[in-house]
Amino acid sequence: MEIRVIGRGALAGLIAGVLGFLFAWIFAEPTIDKAIDYESGRMNVLSTVHTAMGHPVEPDGPELFSRSIQSGIGAATGIIAFSVAMGALVAVAYLVLHGRFGVRPKVLGWTVAGFGFLGVYLLPFVKYPSNPPAIGHEFTMESRGFLYLGMVWGSLTLLGLAVFAARKLSAKVGWARAVGIAVLGFFVVYGGLLAALPSLGDLSANVEHSGEFGFARAATETPQPITNTFATPVTVDGKVYAPGQLIYPGFDADLLWEFRWYSLIDQALIWTVIGLVFGGLVDRYLGGARKVAPVTNARAAV
Repeated sequence: MEIRVIGRGALAGLIAGVLGFLFAWIFAEPTIDKAIDYESGRMNVLSTVHTAMGHPVEPDGPELFSRSIQSGIGAATGIIAFSVAMGALVAVAYLVLHGRFGVRPKVLGWTVAGFGFLGVYLLPFVKYPSNPPAIGHEFTMESRGFLYLGMVWGSLTLLGLAVFAARKLSAKVGWARAVGIAVLGFFVVYGGLLAALPSLGDLSANVEHSGEFGFARAATETPQPITNTFATPVTVDGKVYAPGQLIYPGFDADLLWEFRWYSLIDQALIWTVIGLVFGGLVDRYLGGARKVAPVTNARAAV
Protein backbone atom coordinates (compact mmCIF):
# COMPACT_ATOMS: atom_id res chain seq x y z
CA MET A 1 0.00 0.00 0.00
CA GLU A 2 2.72 2.46 0.96
CA ILE A 3 4.54 2.28 -2.38
CA ARG A 4 1.31 2.72 -4.32
CA VAL A 5 0.29 5.76 -2.26
CA ILE A 6 3.73 7.35 -2.67
CA GLY A 7 3.60 6.61 -6.39
CA ARG A 8 0.30 8.47 -6.62
CA GLY A 9 1.85 11.38 -4.78
CA ALA A 10 4.77 11.45 -7.22
CA LEU A 11 2.33 11.29 -10.16
CA ALA A 12 0.38 14.21 -8.73
CA GLY A 13 3.66 16.11 -8.38
CA LEU A 14 4.58 15.34 -11.99
CA ILE A 15 1.30 16.76 -13.27
CA ALA A 16 1.66 19.79 -11.01
CA GLY A 17 5.25 20.32 -12.16
CA VAL A 18 4.31 20.37 -15.83
CA LEU A 19 1.56 22.91 -15.20
CA GLY A 20 3.84 24.95 -12.94
CA PHE A 21 6.55 25.07 -15.60
CA LEU A 22 4.09 26.19 -18.28
CA PHE A 23 2.86 28.98 -16.04
CA ALA A 24 6.41 30.07 -15.17
CA TRP A 25 7.50 29.93 -18.81
CA ILE A 26 4.60 32.09 -19.96
CA PHE A 27 4.47 34.64 -17.14
CA ALA A 28 7.65 34.57 -15.03
CA GLU A 29 10.33 34.10 -17.71
CA PRO A 30 9.82 37.58 -19.27
CA THR A 31 10.46 39.18 -15.87
CA ILE A 32 13.57 37.02 -15.43
CA ASP A 33 14.86 38.18 -18.83
CA LYS A 34 14.40 41.81 -17.77
CA ALA A 35 16.18 41.14 -14.48
CA ILE A 36 19.12 39.54 -16.32
CA ASP A 37 19.33 42.54 -18.66
CA TYR A 38 19.44 44.83 -15.64
CA GLU A 39 22.13 42.72 -13.99
CA SER A 40 24.26 42.75 -17.16
CA GLY A 41 24.02 46.53 -17.43
CA ARG A 42 24.84 47.00 -13.76
CA MET A 43 27.86 44.71 -13.87
CA ASN A 44 29.11 46.50 -16.99
CA VAL A 45 28.91 49.86 -15.18
CA LEU A 46 30.71 48.53 -12.11
CA SER A 47 33.43 46.94 -14.23
CA THR A 48 33.92 50.10 -16.32
CA VAL A 49 34.19 52.37 -13.29
CA HIS A 50 36.55 50.06 -11.39
CA THR A 51 38.77 49.73 -14.47
CA ALA A 52 38.83 53.51 -14.96
CA MET A 53 39.82 54.03 -11.32
CA GLY A 54 42.59 51.43 -11.56
CA HIS A 55 40.87 48.86 -9.32
CA PRO A 56 41.28 45.13 -10.00
CA VAL A 57 38.35 43.55 -11.84
CA GLU A 58 37.67 39.82 -11.87
CA PRO A 59 36.88 38.48 -15.36
CA ASP A 60 33.47 36.96 -15.99
CA GLY A 61 33.35 33.20 -15.69
CA PRO A 62 32.39 30.99 -18.64
CA GLU A 63 28.70 30.57 -19.42
CA LEU A 64 28.01 26.88 -18.82
CA PHE A 65 24.46 26.95 -20.22
CA SER A 66 22.83 29.36 -22.65
CA ARG A 67 19.84 31.39 -21.58
CA SER A 68 17.54 29.34 -23.85
CA ILE A 69 18.62 26.12 -22.11
CA GLN A 70 18.23 27.69 -18.67
CA SER A 71 14.70 28.95 -19.41
CA GLY A 72 13.65 25.74 -21.16
CA ILE A 73 15.15 22.42 -20.13
CA GLY A 74 16.76 23.82 -16.97
CA ALA A 75 13.61 25.44 -15.62
CA ALA A 76 11.46 22.45 -16.56
CA THR A 77 13.81 20.02 -14.85
CA GLY A 78 13.99 22.09 -11.67
CA ILE A 79 10.27 22.77 -11.34
CA ILE A 80 9.17 19.24 -12.21
CA ALA A 81 11.76 17.61 -9.95
CA PHE A 82 10.73 19.85 -7.06
CA SER A 83 7.04 19.11 -7.64
CA VAL A 84 7.56 15.34 -7.81
CA ALA A 85 9.57 15.45 -4.58
CA MET A 86 6.88 17.52 -2.83
CA GLY A 87 4.16 15.17 -4.11
CA ALA A 88 6.03 12.19 -2.69
CA LEU A 89 6.51 13.99 0.65
CA VAL A 90 2.80 14.79 0.78
CA ALA A 91 2.11 11.09 0.27
CA VAL A 92 4.53 10.12 3.05
CA ALA A 93 2.89 12.61 5.43
CA TYR A 94 -0.50 11.23 4.42
CA LEU A 95 0.61 7.70 5.31
CA VAL A 96 1.79 8.88 8.73
CA LEU A 97 -1.52 10.64 9.45
CA HIS A 98 -3.88 8.13 7.84
CA GLY A 99 -6.26 6.67 10.39
CA ARG A 100 -5.67 9.43 12.95
CA PHE A 101 -8.47 11.64 11.65
CA GLY A 102 -12.02 10.59 10.87
CA VAL A 103 -12.14 12.20 7.40
CA ARG A 104 -12.19 10.93 3.85
CA PRO A 105 -8.80 10.19 2.27
CA LYS A 106 -9.10 13.04 -0.23
CA VAL A 107 -9.86 15.56 2.52
CA LEU A 108 -6.77 14.48 4.42
CA GLY A 109 -4.75 14.70 1.19
CA TRP A 110 -6.00 18.24 0.55
CA THR A 111 -5.18 19.24 4.11
CA VAL A 112 -1.64 17.84 4.00
CA ALA A 113 -0.94 19.63 0.71
CA GLY A 114 -2.33 22.87 2.13
CA PHE A 115 -0.09 22.66 5.16
CA GLY A 116 2.81 21.84 2.86
CA PHE A 117 2.21 25.02 0.86
CA LEU A 118 2.07 27.05 4.06
CA GLY A 119 5.16 25.54 5.66
CA VAL A 120 7.41 25.08 2.66
CA TYR A 121 6.64 28.29 0.80
CA LEU A 122 4.12 30.85 2.05
CA LEU A 123 5.24 31.31 5.66
CA PRO A 124 8.98 31.45 4.76
CA PHE A 125 8.05 33.78 1.87
CA VAL A 126 6.87 36.39 4.38
CA LYS A 127 10.41 36.73 5.76
CA TYR A 128 12.50 35.77 2.74
CA PRO A 129 10.48 36.30 -0.47
CA SER A 130 11.54 34.98 -3.86
CA ASN A 131 14.02 37.09 -5.81
CA PRO A 132 14.86 37.18 -9.52
CA PRO A 133 18.40 37.25 -10.93
CA ALA A 134 20.32 40.45 -10.06
CA ILE A 135 19.11 40.28 -6.44
CA GLY A 136 21.35 38.48 -3.99
CA HIS A 137 25.10 38.61 -3.50
CA GLU A 138 27.35 35.64 -4.20
CA PHE A 139 29.16 36.06 -0.89
CA THR A 140 25.89 35.58 1.07
CA MET A 141 24.54 32.63 -0.92
CA GLU A 142 25.35 30.03 1.74
CA SER A 143 23.98 32.17 4.59
CA ARG A 144 20.78 32.88 2.70
CA GLY A 145 20.30 29.18 2.01
CA PHE A 146 20.66 28.24 5.68
CA LEU A 147 18.33 31.04 6.76
CA TYR A 148 15.63 29.97 4.31
CA LEU A 149 15.89 26.32 5.33
CA GLY A 150 15.70 27.40 8.96
CA MET A 151 12.55 29.35 8.19
CA VAL A 152 11.03 26.31 6.45
CA TRP A 153 11.90 24.04 9.37
CA GLY A 154 10.52 26.53 11.89
CA SER A 155 7.29 27.02 9.91
CA LEU A 156 6.61 23.29 9.53
CA THR A 157 7.42 22.67 13.19
CA LEU A 158 5.07 25.41 14.36
CA LEU A 159 2.28 24.13 12.12
CA GLY A 160 2.71 20.63 13.51
CA LEU A 161 2.72 21.89 17.10
CA ALA A 162 -0.40 23.96 16.43
CA VAL A 163 -2.29 20.89 15.19
CA PHE A 164 -1.03 18.83 18.12
CA ALA A 165 -2.07 21.51 20.61
CA ALA A 166 -5.51 21.85 19.05
CA ARG A 167 -6.15 18.11 19.32
CA LYS A 168 -4.98 17.98 22.93
CA LEU A 169 -7.09 20.97 23.97
CA SER A 170 -10.20 19.88 22.07
CA ALA A 171 -11.11 17.30 24.72
CA LYS A 172 -11.12 20.00 27.41
CA VAL A 173 -12.44 23.18 25.76
CA GLY A 174 -14.04 21.94 22.54
CA TRP A 175 -12.76 22.14 18.96
CA ALA A 176 -13.71 25.77 18.29
CA ARG A 177 -11.85 27.16 21.30
CA ALA A 178 -8.98 24.71 20.85
CA VAL A 179 -8.44 25.82 17.26
CA GLY A 180 -8.67 29.47 18.27
CA ILE A 181 -6.07 29.04 21.02
CA ALA A 182 -3.77 27.05 18.73
CA VAL A 183 -3.98 29.63 15.94
CA LEU A 184 -3.33 32.50 18.34
CA GLY A 185 -0.36 30.69 19.87
CA PHE A 186 0.97 29.88 16.41
CA PHE A 187 0.97 33.52 15.28
CA VAL A 188 2.61 34.68 18.51
CA VAL A 189 5.50 32.23 18.15
CA TYR A 190 5.67 32.75 14.38
CA GLY A 191 5.95 36.50 14.93
CA GLY A 192 8.80 35.85 17.33
CA LEU A 193 10.53 33.73 14.68
CA LEU A 194 10.18 36.52 12.11
CA ALA A 195 11.70 39.00 14.57
CA ALA A 196 14.54 36.67 15.61
CA LEU A 197 15.86 35.88 12.13
CA PRO A 198 17.95 38.65 10.54
CA SER A 199 17.05 40.59 7.43
CA LEU A 200 19.34 39.85 4.51
CA GLY A 201 20.73 43.37 4.48
CA ASP A 202 21.85 42.94 8.09
CA LEU A 203 24.07 39.95 7.38
CA SER A 204 27.65 40.62 8.45
CA ALA A 205 29.00 40.15 4.92
CA ASN A 206 26.62 42.81 3.57
CA VAL A 207 27.52 45.20 6.38
CA GLU A 208 31.21 44.77 5.57
CA HIS A 209 30.67 45.55 1.87
CA SER A 210 28.27 48.45 2.43
CA GLY A 211 31.04 51.06 2.09
CA GLU A 212 32.28 49.78 -1.26
CA PHE A 213 31.40 51.32 -4.61
CA GLY A 214 28.16 49.84 -5.93
CA PHE A 215 27.01 48.61 -2.51
CA ALA A 216 24.65 50.61 -0.34
CA ARG A 217 23.42 49.87 3.18
CA ALA A 218 19.87 48.53 2.96
CA ALA A 219 17.52 46.10 4.72
CA THR A 220 17.55 43.74 1.73
CA GLU A 221 19.95 42.75 -1.05
CA THR A 222 17.90 44.53 -3.71
CA PRO A 223 20.39 46.56 -5.80
CA GLN A 224 20.35 50.25 -4.91
CA PRO A 225 21.14 53.10 -7.35
CA ILE A 226 24.81 53.48 -8.24
CA THR A 227 26.13 56.98 -7.68
CA ASN A 228 29.60 58.40 -8.19
CA THR A 229 31.01 58.26 -4.68
CA PHE A 230 34.50 59.24 -5.81
CA ALA A 231 35.97 62.73 -5.49
CA THR A 232 36.58 62.94 -9.25
CA PRO A 233 34.31 62.55 -12.28
CA VAL A 234 34.04 59.11 -13.91
CA THR A 235 33.26 58.25 -17.51
CA VAL A 236 30.89 55.42 -18.46
CA ASP A 237 30.06 54.72 -22.12
CA GLY A 238 31.33 58.12 -23.14
CA LYS A 239 29.28 60.06 -20.57
CA VAL A 240 30.93 61.93 -17.70
CA TYR A 241 29.37 61.67 -14.24
CA ALA A 242 30.24 64.24 -11.60
CA PRO A 243 30.75 63.27 -7.93
CA GLY A 244 27.38 62.43 -6.34
CA GLN A 245 25.65 62.03 -9.71
CA LEU A 246 23.48 58.98 -10.46
CA ILE A 247 25.23 56.54 -12.78
CA TYR A 248 22.83 53.58 -12.85
CA PRO A 249 19.33 53.19 -11.37
CA GLY A 250 18.31 50.74 -8.67
CA PHE A 251 16.34 47.61 -9.42
CA ASP A 252 12.83 48.28 -10.71
CA ALA A 253 10.40 47.86 -7.79
CA ASP A 254 7.51 47.03 -10.16
CA LEU A 255 9.56 44.28 -11.79
CA LEU A 256 10.46 42.85 -8.38
CA TRP A 257 6.81 42.88 -7.29
CA GLU A 258 5.75 41.24 -10.57
CA PHE A 259 8.29 38.43 -10.21
CA ARG A 260 7.33 37.72 -6.62
CA TRP A 261 3.63 37.76 -7.47
CA TYR A 262 4.11 35.25 -10.29
CA SER A 263 6.29 33.09 -8.05
CA LEU A 264 3.58 33.02 -5.40
CA ILE A 265 0.89 32.12 -7.92
CA ASP A 266 3.09 29.42 -9.44
CA GLN A 267 3.71 27.77 -6.07
CA ALA A 268 0.02 28.03 -5.18
CA LEU A 269 -0.81 26.34 -8.49
CA ILE A 270 1.69 23.53 -7.90
CA TRP A 271 0.51 22.75 -4.37
CA THR A 272 -3.17 23.03 -5.34
CA VAL A 273 -2.75 20.56 -8.18
CA ILE A 274 -0.78 18.19 -5.93
CA GLY A 275 -3.55 18.31 -3.33
CA LEU A 276 -6.42 17.86 -5.77
CA VAL A 277 -4.84 15.14 -7.91
CA PHE A 278 -3.33 13.20 -5.02
CA GLY A 279 -6.54 13.51 -3.00
CA GLY A 280 -8.59 12.18 -5.89
CA LEU A 281 -6.20 9.31 -6.63
CA VAL A 282 -5.81 8.17 -3.04
CA ASP A 283 -9.54 8.49 -2.38
CA ARG A 284 -10.28 6.27 -5.33
CA TYR A 285 -7.55 3.80 -4.36
CA LEU A 286 -8.67 3.49 -0.74
CA GLY A 287 -12.37 3.38 -1.54
CA GLY A 288 -13.40 6.86 -0.37
CA ALA A 289 -15.88 7.01 2.44
CA ARG A 290 -16.03 3.23 2.79
CA LYS A 291 -12.50 3.18 4.21
CA VAL A 292 -12.54 6.22 6.46
CA ALA A 293 -10.79 5.17 9.64
CA PRO A 294 -12.93 6.30 12.59
CA VAL A 295 -11.18 7.96 15.47
CA THR A 296 -12.92 6.79 18.60
CA ASN A 297 -10.37 8.03 21.08
CA ALA A 298 -8.81 11.39 20.29
CA ARG A 299 -6.12 11.07 22.95
CA ALA A 300 -5.05 7.61 21.80
CA ALA A 301 -4.85 8.79 18.20
CA VAL A 302 -2.38 11.57 18.93
